[in-house]
Amino acid sequence: MKLSIGIVGLPNVGKSTLFNLLTKQSVLAANYPFATIDPNVGVVAVPDERVDTLAEMSKSKKKIPAVVEFYDIAGLVKGAYKGEGLGNQFLAHIREAQAIVVVLRVFNDPGVVHVESTIDPLRDMGTINTELALKDLETVNKRLDKAEGEARTGDKKAIKNMEVLKTVKAELEKGNLIHQFGEEEIVREMQLLTSKKQLYLLNGDEADVSARLEAEIKKLGADYLVANLAAIKDLGELIKKAYAILDLISFLTTGEDETRAWTIKRGTRAPEAAGVIHTDFEKNFIRAEVVNWKKLLESGGWSQAKQKGLIRLEGKEYVVQDGDVMVVRHG
Repeated sequence: MKLSIGIVGLPNVGKSTLFNLLTKQSVLAANYPFATIDPNVGVVAVPDERVDTLAEMSKSKKKIPAVVEFYDIAGLVKGAYKGEGLGNQFLAHIREAQAIVVVLRVFNDPGVVHVESTIDPLRDMGTINTELALKDLETVNKRLDKAEGEARTGDKKAIKNMEVLKTVKAELEKGNLIHQFGEEEIVREMQLLTSKKQLYLLNGDEADVSARLEAEIKKLGADYLVANLAAIKDLGELIKKAYAILDLISFLTTGEDETRAWTIKRGTRAPEAAGVIHTDFEKNFIRAEVVNWKKLLESGGWSQAKQKGLIRLEGKEYVVQDGDVMVVRHG
């Protein structure tokens, strides 16, 4: 499963610095707008002690953690929805991401130019979300014209699409994000920007962050993290949060060849989880042998856990849990 997170924000707020820290790559992080023109892409491992400890137990030749793909995207300015700055490129790249990390500058450094001249993270947050909403409104209006024509045929799916689009349009016109419609088929199909989950990174120190800013972020139903990117060394928490906002979990496989974390959506049943390993495993699924990773470690290995009766046999209706270690039996 490919997981992609877009790093977005106004110019000169720390996006490329964050990307460099995450990926240990060196991309241009210059002190002027639009230093990043094409999205830089980096694949980042999700920190997971379970992979390390199980690999040690199994004496695995390889360790393969879950990963998140981060896109460092060109800075956004007012009018991006209609092509100002690098708006069209910026917005097209966000469509490809599954979620967004919004970087807001809360630090005050006269040596680093701000595109709006003053530091105001609430204003910047409003600019970003307004631009996303206006672009979505443009997209929805075009699709709604088509949906209304299709609905006149009496097709039930077309009628539902029309109703969803009208509701979404009303929310966007109020300036609201539409996270709650993210699972609607028509919304997924259009890859609407404001339907994507958001995580806010407040670039600065705790002392720079106002209670009002925190309250506004929470009002959006988003999570946030305060990090001074000029001094930070460990971004493990951000990577884990980025993984979690998509409501994803990992199950594991372990053996002499490799120990690996496999990414699935929370609530996935055993056959679909097996299909992440190989499509044939889902098609020919019989059952799964399952044990929690901690119990497996405490036992000292698969054979020992089986002798202690800790290995469970689970069928097609079993919902896989975070930290399950599985062996899939298939036809």
